Amino acid sequence: MSDTSDVTGLSRTEAEHELKRLADTLNAANVQYHGEDAPTLTDGEYDRLKRRNLEIEALFPDLKRADSPSDVVGAAPSDGFGKITHTVRMLSLGNAFDDEDVHEFDRSIHKFLGLSPGSVQYTAEPKIDGLSLSLRYENGTLQYAATRGDGATGENVTENARTIADIPQTLPDAPDVIEVRGEVYMSHDDFDALNAAQDSAGAKPFANPRNAAAGSLRQLDPSVTKSRPLRFFAYAWGDLSAALSTTQSGAIARLAELGFQTNPLTRVCADPEDMIDHYRHIEARRATLGYDIDGVVYKVDDLNLQARLGFRSTTPRWAIAHKFPAELAWTRLEEIDIQVGRTGALSPVARLQPVTVGGVVVSNATLHNEDYIAGRGSDGADIRDGKDIRVGDWVQVYRAGDVIPKVADVDLSKRPHTSAPFEMPATCPRCGSPAVREEGDAVRRCTGGLICPAQAVEKLKHFVSRAAFDIEGLGAKQVEAFYDDSQLPVKEPADIFTLRARDDAALAKLANRDGWGATSVNNLWQAIDEKREIGLGRLIFALGIRHVGEVTAQDLARHFGSWNDLAGTVSEARAAALAYRAADEAEERERAAAVSEGRRARVGEARKAALLAAAVPAQAARAWQHLIDADGIGATVALSLSDALSNPDESGAINRLIDQLARIVPPEARDTSSPVAGKTVVFSGTLEKMTRAEAKARAEALGAKVSGSVSSKTDLLVAGPGAGSKATKAADLGIETLDEDGWLSLIGDA
Repeated sequence: MSDTSDVTGLSRTEAEHELKRLADTLNAANVQYHGEDAPTLTDGEYDRLKRRNLEIEALFPDLKRADSPSDVVGAAPSDGFGKITHTVRMLSLGNAFDDEDVHEFDRSIHKFLGLSPGSVQYTAEPKIDGLSLSLRYENGTLQYAATRGDGATGENVTENARTIADIPQTLPDAPDVIEVRGEVYMSHDDFDALNAAQDSAGAKPFANPRNAAAGSLRQLDPSVTKSRPLRFFAYAWGDLSAALSTTQSGAIARLAELGFQTNPLTRVCADPEDMIDHYRHIEARRATLGYDIDGVVYKVDDLNLQARLGFRSTTPRWAIAHKFPAELAWTRLEEIDIQVGRTGALSPVARLQPVTVGGVVVSNATLHNEDYIAGRGSDGADIRDGKDIRVGDWVQVYRAGDVIPKVADVDLSKRPHTSAPFEMPATCPRCGSPAVREEGDAVRRCTGGLICPAQAVEKLKHFVSRAAFDIEGLGAKQVEAFYDDSQLPVKEPADIFTLRARDDAALAKLANRDGWGATSVNNLWQAIDEKREIGLGRLIFALGIRHVGEVTAQDLARHFGSWNDLAGTVSEARAAALAYRAADEAEERERAAAVSEGRRARVGEARKAALLAAAVPAQAARAWQHLIDADGIGATVALSLSDALSNPDESGAINRLIDQLARIVPPEARDTSSPVAGKTVVFSGTLEKMTRAEAKARAEALGAKVSGSVSSKTDLLVAGPGAGSKATKAADLGIETLDEDGWLSLIGDA
């Protein structure tokens, strides 16, 4: 069943099964988020599933489970730290997702207290996306610091907390006992610097500032925490020997007087409309704050009323978190850059003021092409109500699952008066060659080919990528360095395989350069030599021919069986390819004429006439038919192959590469009797018993097609930990989903 289906339609048995599934999913997510600092669900997805769990429990209260996520706060403390029992429990907050939820929160407060509408004031403050921490001071001295843990018991991180500059070691004029609570976080600038250091050290970068802050605070070695730029905002308290104030706002001001950092955007609000206005104000400033927030927290300001309202099992009645829409954020578009891809496509990229969207820090977003920037879709219809995108605009950015961030909307009220419409360059920004947009093409392309350094470098990066030659130790950075190297240049794929011989003949050895050594160089030579034997499908894909993706390359490999047969067929079909293109152009002219003359286009006759006029030899016609008869291959791919292999520069580079290879391995015959033969399979998440490449190769050998995305054509999803949005989409579409063990059992490899 889909986890977005209406819960009111569930039978009792279905509800019981759904509650178990939700409990397993959400309790695992709690451990991953709070205990391991490695979340696999986005905040929006977690909130949606938790709300669904509550809705089912409301319909079937007697089915509520003992391990219900509704009763869970955080996760059990790690065994790596000592345990501290909170004198006053650290609870989570209920959530509001829209304006009506805020009004309902206000109504429930007045109803519970028996007060007339408008008689309760609230504080509103940014909800910091970090790690909750409680600091206990006795007689003005910090005694211990503890994470929230499961709300009752947390981890003792005292020595780590002492290294954070925002946390005072002593408090003058404080109550004898005071537990100050708040959030440990990391600023965007510090996060970027930390990830740059991680990258330089060859360590794995952090996904977002929240993970970085949590992972840094929960280090077993305090010296590691000390080296990380952590910050702390105070916004609450636990055990107190004397009251700080009579109001929430007054208590926060008192914490500031004691030396704690408190959030300057905290304010007192008179009613729900005032609260929502401040929410909009904070949301508009979200991208400029320099740290991550994921909503606004409202609290009853009067502490006596807070005491009367009390608590539910896991949340206070007097507070609620108004969450921002999942995977949506507003930020400033600072620049539009043009990237040149391996096929010459000029792709505009938005450079953004960094903002966290869907749990990931976003500083770039795709702008697709010039039509998209101008506010037009591929069909010519308006998108974003026809609003164009300009440098300096305030834009709304969104992410959908694993998709590259995109611009959803533009706030014209904040557009600078000096802004001007964006114009795509007419020449390539890398080589100066004309950038041409052909009829029917959505993008502009550099015509420089291999003389364009951007195209050449991107083709080389593609060549060594994981699905292509996958040469260990030769990644994107090394490719860029070798391309610009004056002594050991790599300008085309064949140059990779002559590196060792050229290094042996050179006076300045690679092993003597910064970043290299004898061991790393020998490892590189070995890795290169290992790839002198390559599968035909990988070779075809590695060439980076336009429209020939990974799946298409494998289809071509299976259809032809050898490189010589493929290249020979493409060569023989060249005359037919040219005739086909001429026929296409004739059809376009016929369509244009028909539109202007108000008649129906005679495209069939036009194509036939063009083919006859070209007088294609029978051998070329047969070769063309053999080419387009390949499974998954059409005229577009065939034309692209023909263009590439008939281009002297490109075909020359390919031939020089082939000369360097020891063997091109033909593909295994597809198994048509397996249970997955003919099915489209998607792998997602982490596979623990095989690599993704191994799983894909095994599936294809069994006759399956492997796709990188879930769609209505998908037959089966194999989902490991961290499957995320693909698992959600598969559930929405009713697609069969197996874990890794289920997949191995299905194909008989268990």
